[in-house]
Amino acid sequence: MNVVPLAFDSFGVRSMATYVETDDIKLLIDPGVSLAPSRYNLPPHEIELKRMQDLWGDIKRYASQSDVLIVTHYHYDHHDPTEPEIYKDKVVYVKHPKEKINRSQMDRASYFLEKLRGLPRLIETADGKEFKFGRTLLRFSPPVYHGTSPRLGYVVEVSVACGEKLVHTSDVEGPSVEDQAKFVIRENPDVLIVDGPMTYMLGFRYSRKSLELSVENINRIIRETHVRTILVEHHFMRDLHYKDRIKEVYECAAEKDVEVISAAEFIGREVEMLEAKRKELYKQDSQ
Repeated sequence: MNVVPLAFDSFGVRSMATYVETDDIKLLIDPGVSLAPSRYNLPPHEIELKRMQDLWGDIKRYASQSDVLIVTHYHYDHHDPTEPEIYKDKVVYVKHPKEKINRSQMDRASYFLEKLRGLPRLIETADGKEFKFGRTLLRFSPPVYHGTSPRLGYVVEVSVACGEKLVHTSDVEGPSVEDQAKFVIRENPDVLIVDGPMTYMLGFRYSRKSLELSVENINRIIRETHVRTILVEHHFMRDLHYKDRIKEVYECAAEKDVEVISAAEFIGREVEMLEAKRKELYKQDSQ
């Protein structure tokens, strides 16, 4: 199995776009990319805008060679309704647009699916289902919270197995909720891509209790599965002090010989937390 992170927060954008190739299929999870409209009361810097444009180009290129495209939920860093052509002649699996969904995402889903009308070869809801392609098994979790409550809606987690196994958690912000962690543990992946705890909002939109539960659950995954590599990403990589936030995870991983890294490090790329460094980017302009 070949796993290629295409756009992630450690690359300088908001995304979890991931390309996976097995002996049987080529698939792309969450082909979308966006930027924080405001951070430190500053709009995206031109460097961020250029990075988003470049990475969206990479996503489209990999989409063109993929058989299957997956949309785990309807936030714009995970799908892009403005260029529906990337879904033409593809098999498309989407989060159910009407069940276990909040009003905002329901409206976005309706708009997105209307834009897709007539383009995909097949479009099907993913929630709680599994699909077989030769020896490759594609399995989706039942809907789980986007975060710690239903306020932001629901997402589906993704498992891809063909000899090795990958799990991609979508937007669980942790995982701090039992159902989110249970899917990962049951799937028992070799590689886990987890959108980690949202520590840059700690004490504001993300509680210290949620952080504690996330650390506990990641450590459970390390201890109770045969995972070898964990990419802790997305929300987590918007905090310049991210390594200090989950020291217990790094310690537990070291004991079990598990690698805990960013998506950038996974592919040998420099970690560039452009959103978290937005103030510095603007400061450099004024020097």
